[in-house]
Amino acid sequence: MVGKIDQPILITGGGIGGCAAALALSLKGYTSIVMEQSSEFGEIGAGIQLGPNVHKMFIRLGIKKEIQDMAFYPENIFMNDGLTGELITQVDTGEKFRERFGAPYGVIHRADLLDILLGACRASDLITMLTSTKVVDYEENGDQVKSITENGNNHEGSALIAADGLWSQIRPKIVGDGDPRVSGHIAYRAVLPIEEVPEFAKNNDVVLWAGPKFHLVHYKLRRGELFNIVAVFHSDRYEEGWDAFGDPEELKDRFVDAREEVQTLLAKIESWKMWVLCDREPVKTWSKGRVTLLGDAAHPMLQYLAAGAGMAIEDSVVLADLLEKNDSNIEKSFVDYQDTRYLRTGRVQTMARIYGELYHAGGVVGELRTQMLKGKDPQNYDGIAWLYDGIE
Repeated sequence: MVGKIDQPILITGGGIGGCAAALALSLKGYTSIVMEQSSEFGEIGAGIQLGPNVHKMFIRLGIKKEIQDMAFYPENIFMNDGLTGELITQVDTGEKFRERFGAPYGVIHRADLLDILLGACRASDLITMLTSTKVVDYEENGDQVKSITENGNNHEGSALIAADGLWSQIRPKIVGDGDPRVSGHIAYRAVLPIEEVPEFAKNNDVVLWAGPKFHLVHYKLRRGELFNIVAVFHSDRYEEGWDAFGDPEELKDRFVDAREEVQTLLAKIESWKMWVLCDREPVKTWSKGRVTLLGDAAHPMLQYLAAGAGMAIEDSVVLADLLEKNDSNIEKSFVDYQDTRYLRTGRVQTMARIYGELYHAGGVVGELRTQMLKGKDPQNYDGIAWLYDGIE
């Protein structure tokens, strides 16, 4: 065993963040127990975007090839006016992009990303994977942490990493900031076989249609075999959770003035899933003793920068690096980890809100947005370098 640790590190949550943390720790020689509340490991949702910063982490985690074999790599990102069809701005994500950032920009299905992480975790003798194990609390006693589970199947370890998402059961004991902030934005998501997609949308690009209080984004997934559609709009409806069926009539009403292309794509969907978009105010402290938070449990963010999964994966690599650097001093490593990460993740949380306002601007503000973004060089990457340059 590495350094001073003679018990496994407990990880609550078997999603992207939890599995990435277990994998990163295993590569440093640490054992872990991943505890997933569901009866099986799996991801809900649809496509997510993976910037160069995340691809650099895939190299560190040893899963670069598996990702590149499964992901889709678009040629451009387009932002169009959802009412007029006017091109607002474009980012070239081709060869020049890869040269600038040293890695590509890709998109992948959440389930595919998790499957790759799960495969790597299951191949490691250092990682124990448990299902039907919902952690609701913990007890810390000296150099040991005990997870308290709903079914009484408790576990003891040297530390606890809570990667249990937006509604973390562990965060209240560490941060104590109440429920997440409900944004008032609803996202509807759907995935189509590529054969069912209208010809005008069968391009190799990520395309976003921005309108007053709504936007729609679409792109290919799984090597181009699937097609991801996400429609977001402002709503006063609220249904806690991530996997509720959407209301087609509300969706239709919110996009009534949208372009024909948008309407055509919306009409292709027979069954939508919806989720309520929430985040939290950034905080600089999310560790306490031998317990720390990771991913959405630490810094949940709106999806407008498509960076949540990437931040969780970065968290995982940084945390494992610091445990090695600090000779397995857990409490110091957890403090160093939050101190290293809080400004970067806080910037993403803040900028995601701002991007949401830009996407959903209307009237004069919408015109100003277009004026500000229009005519920029598609290969001018300065505006996104702060995110895509990534971490060391």
